[in-house]
Amino acid sequence: MRPQKVKDEHLMRGLISVLRAKGYEGASLMDLANATGLKKASLYHRFPGGKQQMVEEVLKFIGNWSEEHIYGVLTNKQLNIEERLLRSIANINALYDDGKSACILKALTSDANLLNLDSQIKQSFQRWIEGFEILGVDAGFTKDQSIQYAQEVIIRIQGSLILSKGLNSTAPFQEQLGQIKTLYSKASPIH
Repeated sequence: MRPQKVKDEHLMRGLISVLRAKGYEGASLMDLANATGLKKASLYHRFPGGKQQMVEEVLKFIGNWSEEHIYGVLTNKQLNIEERLLRSIANINALYDDGKSACILKALTSDANLLNLDSQIKQSFQRWIEGFEILGVDAGFTKDQSIQYAQEVIIRIQGSLILSKGLNSTAPFQEQLGQIKTLYSKASPIH
């Protein structure tokens, strides 16, 4: 068996970039092949299930990344509240390329029913909410406040990504990341 020319992480990042920009329906196999550095035949060899399998693998990749770099950081009791928040915010900033990249989950939500991806997308959002909820409780907020703030974080992130894209400026996204820090500093000594 010949070795793979394109590493899995590079492959996933290429697929993600196209799906973020064009969504499932708008992404052609040529777009996906060009972004990954593979020929269409090689893409089909790696993903015999076609675009559907590519999207499923992308969601799994993003889910695993988020589990480690967002949820895992937010719930890591070995770090203090400030470190957990600041590291997770830095990871979110990196995930969205400082606010230049759209959310892959948002890009796929319009096609989610068609692709039977509703549960995967819902689970991804729920894990982020759970992570920020745990952080809130650990920071001294009530359970209700923690749930409210966790949902507000997701709304701030998603809304600011849309606004940043529409205004062609990362300022709204960066502003909201700062506001998230302020939100959690109400109960914790975060600067």
